[in-house]
Amino acid sequence: MTVAPGAFSRPDPRHYEPARVPYAVRRYAGAPDTLAVGRPGKVGLLELAFETVGGRTELTGHFQQSPLQIMRPLYFDPARPDLAVTFLLSTGGGILQADRLRTDVRCGAGTAVHLTTQAATKVYRMEFDYATQLLHLAAGPGAYVEYLPEPVIPFVDSRLYQRTVLTVDPGATVLAGETVLAGRLARGERHAYRVFASDLEVRRPDGALVALDTVRLEPRAGGVAGPAVLAGHDVMSSLYVLSPLAPAAAIADALHEALAGAPATGGLLHGVSVLPGDAGAWLRLLGSDTRACAAALRAAWDAARRLLIGVPAPVLRKT
Repeated sequence: MTVAPGAFSRPDPRHYEPARVPYAVRRYAGAPDTLAVGRPGKVGLLELAFETVGGRTELTGHFQQSPLQIMRPLYFDPARPDLAVTFLLSTGGGILQADRLRTDVRCGAGTAVHLTTQAATKVYRMEFDYATQLLHLAAGPGAYVEYLPEPVIPFVDSRLYQRTVLTVDPGATVLAGETVLAGRLARGERHAYRVFASDLEVRRPDGALVALDTVRLEPRAGGVAGPAVLAGHDVMSSLYVLSPLAPAAAIADALHEALAGAPATGGLLHGVSVLPGDAGAWLRLLGSDTRACAAALRAAWDAARRLLIGVPAPVLRKT
């Protein structure tokens, strides 16, 4: 079974090109001296559909086009054996100039899905054009969905726009995380990319906008180290928790308490706010120790899980 989301056919550029690319990224548009936009290997498509079958969540729809692909879903969460843990993969080893990547995930009523990437997403140096990465994730009534990818690492001179659209039924629970690093920190590379732009939208099935989070990082056009941006930190993480299973204030309190008591969080800055309409809460943290930031984000994920579904976060071994 295949999944064919959207109004346009897969080969149509209107399907894999963002409807709008921010000027901060679009100004780098150009014709690469390598493979151009739309050529084989430059348009990655991944379409997944999950439904409840026989008491557990099964992958019932699947289409993939290189460089995007998946491993088959695994079921190793001891507290939630119905949870389909799915690793998102890229055969390209990272994002290159003129890449256009799109992932569509549909989680049906009552499904339980965990989506993650096997490794960090590397965004390589770009001399021509830019790259885009789109995610459309829909969660139906009663669904429980976690989207917690590994960090994005923008290399020197890279230019990336990523757009995430979460369409969440009022009866669904979605935990979505996002982390971006300043660069290849082990090599001393910090904020040498040209631009990292990200938009995250949360919508209801009727299209009503619940929340919009916009990030624009341009180190060479005003800097990113000021107090209103990253304040000298190397890691920025966010976690969005949308759920009807607890009041928004209770979710926010759980996230705040998790970070206040998480191990090795010295030097981290964080803030927690409720989302409009009592839809849930969201967290943003800044730090310069990647391990401390990862531990803090995991503590927040674990706290949200314990509050909403009464079980801890599982251990995910990716090496």
